[in-house]
Amino acid sequence: MNNYAIIKLLNSLLGKGYELKNNEVSYHCPFCNHHKKKLQVNISSQFWQCWVCGVKGRKIISLFKKLSAPHEYFKKLSNLLGDRLDFNINKKYSDELNLPIEYIAFKDANTKSPEYKNAIYYLIKRGITPQDIFKYSIGYCESGPYRGMIIIPSYDCNGKLNFFTGRSYYETNYKHKNPSVSKDIIGFDLHINWDEPITLVEGAFDAIAVRRNAIPLFGKLMSDKLKIKIVQKQVSKVNIALDRDALKGSLKISEYLMSNGIDVHFIDLPEKDPSELGFKNIQQLISDSNPLNLLKIMEFKLLC
Repeated sequence: MNNYAIIKLLNSLLGKGYELKNNEVSYHCPFCNHHKKKLQVNISSQFWQCWVCGVKGRKIISLFKKLSAPHEYFKKLSNLLGDRLDFNINKKYSDELNLPIEYIAFKDANTKSPEYKNAIYYLIKRGITPQDIFKYSIGYCESGPYRGMIIIPSYDCNGKLNFFTGRSYYETNYKHKNPSVSKDIIGFDLHINWDEPITLVEGAFDAIAVRRNAIPLFGKLMSDKLKIKIVQKQVSKVNIALDRDALKGSLKISEYLMSNGIDVHFIDLPEKDPSELGFKNIQQLISDSNPLNLLKIMEFKLLC
């Protein structure tokens, strides 16, 4: 067993670790985001445990599974350990995701249809441009479970559908509908340039409003897969532009990124979210923002 190669593999997944005695390496825990490196992995026995949140396992493969690591990590680990590993790591969500069969891309729609007119009018009100519609393959449904909804697909870096979100273009109480699949994804990954600063936002409309390298979290928490890729790609700067009601989650994300040497800018949004602010206003807020530091994080924590 090549201990050095295993440590190198772990470092690429979790960030650079601190080597201890007895073939142990400590890392920042991605499950509790503690500011100290409390996740310890014993390379010889493969036992791993976080001494803060208590998460643990008997084999390194179980750590990879819990992190939903990319498939190639399991192959590399198998080669290093000389074991046959079970690569079916996500059986709960093994079915391939597809867009609703009723999905109609706007570029293929009947422009005389009343549903088309209502849907396109809604997008115009939200500040969505024809270029946005084409870039993100935005469509809508006239029938089926997503009837009366805008559909915004998300694709991974290989162009495979990894999520989509539905938003009603009518004023109803039932505004949102998403597929029952894992959210351990990277939203809009196909459109992200990892060599440039990225901006984290809550929803698809927010990401489209930001336009420049924005990733929708489809919620208030950052997925494990996204955490790993940001560290792997050595992203230099991350802007966090979540709603004020997500302050606690924003701070957890900030602490994790800062612990990995990433420059974090916290965008203090007013009462509106990015999609309501519009491109010029949100870009101005990003331009005016300052890097976070530990003192500023402590000040924000007092507000939680």
